[in-house]
Amino acid sequence: MASPALTDIKIPAQLLPLDGRFGSGPSKIRAEQIDAVVRASRNILGTSHRQAPVKNLVGSVIDQMRQLFQLPQDWEVVVGNGGASLFWDAATFGLIHERSAHFVFGEFSSKFAQAAQLAPHLSDPIVIESAPGTVPAIEQADVDFGIDTYCLTHNETSTGASMHLSRPATPADALVVVDGTSAAGGINWTPSEVDVYYFSPQKGFASEGGTWIALCSPRATERINKIKSTGRWCPPSLDLSLALENSRANQTYNTPSVSTFVMLNEQLGWMLDNGGLDWCTKRTQQSADILYGWATSRAFTEPFVGNPQHRSPVVGTIDFIDVDAAQVATVLRNNGIVDTEPYRKLGRNQLRVSMFPAIDPSDVQLLTASIDYIVEQLS
Repeated sequence: MASPALTDIKIPAQLLPLDGRFGSGPSKIRAEQIDAVVRASRNILGTSHRQAPVKNLVGSVIDQMRQLFQLPQDWEVVVGNGGASLFWDAATFGLIHERSAHFVFGEFSSKFAQAAQLAPHLSDPIVIESAPGTVPAIEQADVDFGIDTYCLTHNETSTGASMHLSRPATPADALVVVDGTSAAGGINWTPSEVDVYYFSPQKGFASEGGTWIALCSPRATERINKIKSTGRWCPPSLDLSLALENSRANQTYNTPSVSTFVMLNEQLGWMLDNGGLDWCTKRTQQSADILYGWATSRAFTEPFVGNPQHRSPVVGTIDFIDVDAAQVATVLRNNGIVDTEPYRKLGRNQLRVSMFPAIDPSDVQLLTASIDYIVEQLS
């Protein structure tokens, strides 16, 4: 019997997730966040970001970030415009003093390394790389090559591999700067192992792009101010010392996307009300257990990340065997289940599923049931 046309496959209603958004960024935004934007449209949106209503909003985000991550009292929460990709450029001006080391295991970790390589005022960085789907060992960097900044990635969004964060032994005064964009809010970490933990809010925090947030230790703020004192030229929009100064006043250097802060503030309140980071990480791990358990129990799927300890609890990548994953993704999209396609440059026969805190684990369970149904129809 011939397989039905992809457009003819209708997933039974009882198998459909209540919410079909599984994108790895932008990610699912909860209805309560949109309600918060509607409320803010009456008295906050469209008003000056230098006045109390918006500054109080930014201050609330900063305070809740401190609570969620249980930051030491002397840490700073720094906010700026432009997203994580802009922060990479800012770090080449304001965090890396002379030479950095980058742990690369996918598309996004490679971009920061490229930014450092292109910066004419820095020495060539050391790049420690492993194949997509694996994670480089931090122990490989325990040699002093004049490194003053280690650049790690907590979760590689393109591959679904996650790195355990630990501080390299040498040199002792090197900063540890971590890209937490897809991990923040969904994977735990220890502040003593990190100096800067930066991210954009359009993934785990279910907000819009165009903003970066950096959680900075005293060592990090000291480095920012030290580099500033050398007179190194830096465009104001990339100047971390200006971002630090403005954040202390509960504002950004340039006009921010106020609606992003509204959604972020609502999401942070939801996370804290439910139990904080411990609750969030248990929720993402529950979703991950469902997805990987399903993938390892099927003859036509297997997790792309081979080492279970490196499998991300927030972005799951599943390879398909003798089944066209692109066809599965098309049928899912035709039935309202969207953004399960793999990262475009990885080029694998796989699906990529986000499991950020806003994703209900029961919807992950229904997603796997929907895929089972599609594969049965295609066979």
